[in-house]
Amino acid sequence: MRQKIFTLLLISAIGLVSCRKDKIEQNIKQYDDSQIQSYISANGLTGMKRDTSGGDTTGTYYKIILPGNIQPNETKLTPVDYPDQVALVFTLRSMDGKYVSSDTISNHIDDYLGHLTSDGLPYGLELAIKNIVKYKGASARLLIPSHLAYGVNGYGSGSSSNANTKIAGNQSLDYYVHIIDNFKTYDDQVIKNNWDISTYTRKESVLLPGNFYYYKILTPGTGTSVITSASSFTSTYTGALLNGTVFDGSNNGDNVATLTVSSLVQGVQEALEQNIVAGTKISMIIPSTLGYGNGSAGTIPINSVLRFTFVIGTVTP
Repeated sequence: MRQKIFTLLLISAIGLVSCRKDKIEQNIKQYDDSQIQSYISANGLTGMKRDTSGGDTTGTYYKIILPGNIQPNETKLTPVDYPDQVALVFTLRSMDGKYVSSDTISNHIDDYLGHLTSDGLPYGLELAIKNIVKYKGASARLLIPSHLAYGVNGYGSGSSSNANTKIAGNQSLDYYVHIIDNFKTYDDQVIKNNWDISTYTRKESVLLPGNFYYYKILTPGTGTSVITSASSFTSTYTGALLNGTVFDGSNNGDNVATLTVSSLVQGVQEALEQNIVAGTKISMIIPSTLGYGNGSAGTIPINSVLRFTFVIGTVTP
């Protein structure tokens, strides 16, 4: 009797093992790779390579768009490393298509390479910047697997069923990333790509040669006192990004501000010193190098090009 029971148990165990062998479950890396391969196929992506940094693979796929630039005082391309600070602009899309962040006007990061995860970026992107994109001035398309992105919990708030509020769990990510190496050149290109400057005057900064701002007189003034670096003036004004996001509209319309020229960012100072008098309405485009740069300025993203419109009231010399 005992022998029969033992035999039945043995047969049952063998049957269970056989069932397990028939059902092969994917681990997270295999799942991510399957998701990325399907995404590549569905979107007709070509030239994507699998990352094999360090002789192993992270599961990231990539395509280099720009190879990078040799930096001043260097004779060859030097890769970024963890002591380095990097400035990035990027776009992001989850592979289910429910989260898209494609506005490069707002998607700016400027921090130490090893601190990028503290800025909310995934670890896989940090690794890709170090091991794949590598060089200042370089850009690449990166497909980051979910296990090196935001994992099972995803990222953001609310429900992932609502577009652009949360990245769902186990979502691999499609990034375009560019490491900025020269803000003078980059800002000027951003301005030309995002604003019609055909009727604006391009002016080189006196204090920071090589940096250019743009201005346009919308309404000529009627006053006699010209704004100088020592002036104070009353004005209504609006400050916005090139995507239309207003970061300072508190003194638009009926709210009049009293300002001193010396308290304003360098580019605005210089634009206002172009024979501007009371009654003038002026539009100006200020590159980040003549604005707030990578410093903190409320809701303004770091390294942002700024757009201002001022209506000058009174001028006090």
